[in-house]
Amino acid sequence: MQQDEVLKHCISDTDYRITGKPFYKGKVRNVYTLDDHTLGIVVTDRISAFDHIMTEAIPFKGQILNQLSAFGFERVKKIIPVHVLDVPHPNITIAKKCDPIPIEVVVRGYLTGHAWRVYKSGKRELCGVPLPDGMKEHQKFKSPILTPATKATEGHDEDISEDEILRRGIVTPKMWETIKDTAFKLFKEGTDIAAKQGLILVDTKYEMGLFNGELTLIDEVHTSDSSRYFYSSGYEMRLSEGKQQRQLSKEFLREWLMEKGFQGLDGQIQPVLPDSFRWSIYQRYAELYETLTGEPFQPTIVENIDSDLERIFTDYL
Repeated sequence: MQQDEVLKHCISDTDYRITGKPFYKGKVRNVYTLDDHTLGIVVTDRISAFDHIMTEAIPFKGQILNQLSAFGFERVKKIIPVHVLDVPHPNITIAKKCDPIPIEVVVRGYLTGHAWRVYKSGKRELCGVPLPDGMKEHQKFKSPILTPATKATEGHDEDISEDEILRRGIVTPKMWETIKDTAFKLFKEGTDIAAKQGLILVDTKYEMGLFNGELTLIDEVHTSDSSRYFYSSGYEMRLSEGKQQRQLSKEFLREWLMEKGFQGLDGQIQPVLPDSFRWSIYQRYAELYETLTGEPFQPTIVENIDSDLERIFTDYL
């Protein structure tokens, strides 16, 4: 499909509701409670940065994320139970209804993005983790570090240290040790998967919850919304020459917004995403999907997402 045709196909929201059942609208996902144990998750084409949803949607982004997550969940379920039960539609996942743990578990293998911005400001600690002097942007850490963030219901997520997590009693010390150990195992698996496709998993976030008391991986895993990837080819040369890395992530959107003077701070005006830029975002998402899975992305035209929801969810009500 050509650019003009692709840009017509955006699912920015859904109007379908289930009478008497809770509904939650997140930054990207619309979440329906189907029964006491089951959720219907619709991955829309909304895109967010700096904890703000952009006014303009990205065509087929939801399909790419949903299917990329399904790919990722399938490959990590040997490490931790996952919430996915079924993916009956390109934009829809049927999932276990878990009690979410309000922490984003961020694992970083490289000094990039938020970590670099903190480092460049002169700080040598992130979330209680010491950062060595003399590092360059995009340099690899000796071993991955874990830099958690609180999962805010509104506004910005905030960095938090391990000590603060335990002091607040967000989770027990035993549970936190399990979460940490699992996160590093997941990062190792994601790193290995990426390496086979010529990519470097730079950093990522994991979200976890409890299903019948069992720690379970929820939300998404190793997607372009939750992760940052570099191309392996040319990484060392670019690092030594101080050049920016070729990457597949949302960082390019954050950089574009910062160039326009927007970082989600009070008083800043959120810029409009031009059609040409929306098209380039779509292409980047499709590129990551195809590079990581080794399969071409085949967009599915959705004529009426609300009709699809009613048809699919009826089986679970």
